[in-house]
Amino acid sequence: VGMFSECKFPVPWGHVAAKAWGPSEGHPVLCLHGWLDNANTFDKLIPLLPRDYYYVAMDFSGHGLSSHRPAGSHYHFLDYVTDVRRVAAALQWKRFILMGHSMDCFISPQFSFLYPEMVDKLILLETLGFLLAPEDTEEWQKSKRMVIDRLLNLEAKQQTPKARSPKAALQRLLEANRHLTAEGGAILLQRGATETPTG
Repeated sequence: VGMFSECKFPVPWGHVAAKAWGPSEGHPVLCLHGWLDNANTFDKLIPLLPRDYYYVAMDFSGHGLSSHRPAGSHYHFLDYVTDVRRVAAALQWKRFILMGHSMDCFISPQFSFLYPEMVDKLILLETLGFLLAPEDTEEWQKSKRMVIDRLLNLEAKQQTPKARSPKAALQRLLEANRHLTAEGGAILLQRGATETPTG
């Protein structure tokens, strides 16, 4: 388990980096680092753990070798939870053990709460915990899970923008906005369309 490999998972703003130890067919364990930390926090621990597991330690966005979010973006806890969901999807993991340290003890419990069907076990190191008032739990789970799932579905459906001739672009704009005149549509397209190398 001492040897590791580097991994990269694409996200809309770049990639999430990770390192992996153990056999890829082993039982999956996702390791989440703490505050201002990175995946190397697990370098000394992983070699001491059972060898028949597949350990993946990710760098959260803006940490370690992962891409930073675009300038001006916030780093909310729910964004980190979404990063975990993205990595689990990229690995095609349906169920796995989640091991979190320090700051992550806010993130992995939130993930477990939102996606309990995906988490076999939750291991928390130096935890502070994540608590909700009992009357808030159902609404919180429903609303936050909906936000994450919608975002990931939208990203999965994103396609390369279609190129159209100026005439076809105007026709498409007018079909989608019945209140526009042809003159008004042409004015909007001057600034609302991007010219491609082929015209």
